[in-house]
Amino acid sequence: MTAMLFRDDAYLREAPAKVQSITAEGGVVLDATVFYPTGGGQPGDSGWLSWDGQRLPIATAVKGQGDDIVLVAAEPAALPPVGAHVVQELDWDRRHRLMRVHTALHLLSVVIPFGVTGGQISATHGRLDFDMPNAPEDREGIEEDLNEYIGMDARVSDGWITSRELADAPHLIKTMAVKPPMGADDVRLVRIGEEDDWIDLQPCGGTHVARTGEIGALRLGKIEKKGRVNRRVYVHLES
Repeated sequence: MTAMLFRDDAYLREAPAKVQSITAEGGVVLDATVFYPTGGGQPGDSGWLSWDGQRLPIATAVKGQGDDIVLVAAEPAALPPVGAHVVQELDWDRRHRLMRVHTALHLLSVVIPFGVTGGQISATHGRLDFDMPNAPEDREGIEEDLNEYIGMDARVSDGWITSRELADAPHLIKTMAVKPPMGADDVRLVRIGEEDDWIDLQPCGGTHVARTGEIGALRLGKIEKKGRVNRRVYVHLES
């Protein structure tokens, strides 16, 4: 089992850890990690592992067996042995941009209040697919609303509810194609705004910025038709 340090502190850039195992494919499993694994439309983190004067570039992180998180080397190289004490370091610029885009997509789901059928995040832009038959007409209005929420510099926080509580509040689930893990004892909620006056509240396991102002200016990108009742909407970081 890999302890998810990124879940407790999305701004933790480096941390010590111990190598628990090496997978058959050559992936490194640590006892605790700052690397977010690919999931929920968010790419796995990249960065480096250092030990005994050696430095291993990490291309991505993925989910392994059970609760393991596997770090995938960027190139063939010597791996730290099982039991080795390492220092893990994120490619922070990339991670922070992913956090900005992910939080921006939560705001996009507020501005366009339709069911979400898919999504993808990159370090420069993101997109959501909406269950909507017609393209939105007011592009400028969508962009203005997004940047207004960003200008509010609203707080972004998380909390937990039980799967039973979530089942009793189905309006919190915006994603239609992928449902949260209802069988789990607890489900993580990400809130934008204050507890008694929130802008958005939905299940999410990804990493986010602490305040919406940290996203920076957004630009609305293409709006594409994807099937009879699906529209794909892109947003881009301006810098």
